[in-house]
Amino acid sequence: MKHYVRTLLLLAVFFYLPFSGFAWGSLGHRIVGQIAESYLSKKAKREVFRILGTESMAITSTWPDFIKADSVYNYLSPWHYINFRSGLNESQLKDYLATDTAVDAYVKINWLTAQLKNRDLEQDKKLMYLRLLIHIVGDVHQPLHTGRPEDRGGNGIRLSWFNNPYNLHQVWDDRLIELQDLSYTEYVAAINHTTKEQRELWQSEPVSQWIWNSYQLAEKIYADVKPEDKLGYPYNYKYIGIVNQQLLKGGVHLAGLLNEIFG
Repeated sequence: MKHYVRTLLLLAVFFYLPFSGFAWGSLGHRIVGQIAESYLSKKAKREVFRILGTESMAITSTWPDFIKADSVYNYLSPWHYINFRSGLNESQLKDYLATDTAVDAYVKINWLTAQLKNRDLEQDKKLMYLRLLIHIVGDVHQPLHTGRPEDRGGNGIRLSWFNNPYNLHQVWDDRLIELQDLSYTEYVAAINHTTKEQRELWQSEPVSQWIWNSYQLAEKIYADVKPEDKLGYPYNYKYIGIVNQQLLKGGVHLAGLLNEIFG
């Protein structure tokens, strides 16, 4: 009975929570998941769907945000991001990551990867860990998930988006993507164009490089906005190419990681 009530509560929150509460937004995460699925090796695809069953990577990608409605999963909140102070160079950031033991996205991506390589892991853990990995890899490609601790990755920077109140993090989570007015399958069809050489280059990058690349973009984003700025079409024109590249890289990186785990 308790399980039934909890399920009803989760469904209720799913239908009434605003999409701005989700990292990359549901649409962004599904784009990353769908792109990744298109680049899985045959063996990795077989293993992934042995775990997921009939659920696609696009649909399962949003599970770690939907479960935020259940306080039992509150401990997962810091897994979605890693914050850095401004002004770090590449060596400083990567030196930090080399000894990072905090509960953050970088540490948990590595931990989940190691767990999923264990072929004897129980099915329920495999399912949860795979869902989390798919989601968190998407998260770290949203630049403000590597943003500053003092404003919680841009959540504390209030501004307007087409004359409506938002914060900088929300603009990058979903407002820019939603503005394109595409379903996730249409969006993937529009941006999922890579060469073999490009995929091999991106998939040769370690997770620390993904984080560094996102951090560089976050620094640029911070420098280009002030509290109470009014953003609209010019901002979209300037940044949608970066958004699309990060979504695409997220999918390619995720596919490479899953191919390594299940290869």
